[in-house]
Amino acid sequence: DSVVNRRQLLGQTVERRVTAGPARVHTSPMSTDARWAESMPEIYDRCLGPVLFEPYAEQLGGIVGQLPARRVLELAAGTGIATAALISALPDASITATDLNPAMVEWGRDRVPGADWQQADAQHLGFADASFELVTCQFGVMFFPDKPAAFAEVARVLSPGSTMVFSVWDAVEASDFPAAMVQCLAEVLPVDPPGFIVRVPHGYADPERIAADVSAGGLSVNDVTRVVLPTTATSARVIAEGFCLGTPLRFALQERGDLGALTDELADAMVTRLGDGPVHGALSAFVVTAGTPA
Repeated sequence: DSVVNRRQLLGQTVERRVTAGPARVHTSPMSTDARWAESMPEIYDRCLGPVLFEPYAEQLGGIVGQLPARRVLELAAGTGIATAALISALPDASITATDLNPAMVEWGRDRVPGADWQQADAQHLGFADASFELVTCQFGVMFFPDKPAAFAEVARVLSPGSTMVFSVWDAVEASDFPAAMVQCLAEVLPVDPPGFIVRVPHGYADPERIAADVSAGGLSVNDVTRVVLPTTATSARVIAEGFCLGTPLRFALQERGDLGALTDELADAMVTRLGDGPVHGALSAFVVTAGTPA
């Protein structure tokens, strides 16, 4: 069950329950890996939003639309792609969207004004106990340095019998476009390729570790579902631009040379690898649901 043919699962979901093992605390650096310059949210939203995040935002909406939640908290909301799906799925709910980065909060507030946008650290939430009936986080947990601490905060702010739903990326080789970007980085910068994509966005892909961290935070793991979805990008160049200029990979490239020249070179390499015009691929992620005791 640990190896799944993603081509066979294209557009399908596979569910499996994961039994939590002993609690483990894992930390990850938060310097340039989580820093965002003012121009980055727009590029991230335009280039990567439709390709990587909208497919899973739609899937998230389908999950939460079945829940009786009136007070919703979103962590690491980014530019608001999942926020918009939450508003659509839960039109009568009060949705608080948060992110650690001020630039993301400002962009999201303008993009999705239907939510109450606030800056917040997932590990130190400034909300009262039992304030929410649902907490969501789409592709943000990987950035939390102390994941059990963040899950403990979620457990604190959730009311009894409530739910957390979050998603994290599968291993990088299971998602076509990020995998291609990693391969192109190795070609263009063979001596010292940046490891951000593998280390952070795709670095939290062990279901047993995820379940252990969730349990360590005081939540009960309901299930961990591997979800494989199809996606399309208008071009391979757009994908390269999004990664190079709209994510913290940007800072690693700046340390290695001229950002514009490296972006162009990587975009050429992506076109060579994926082809001209619209490109199609598969993405793989784990969607986790957990809860508090009733």
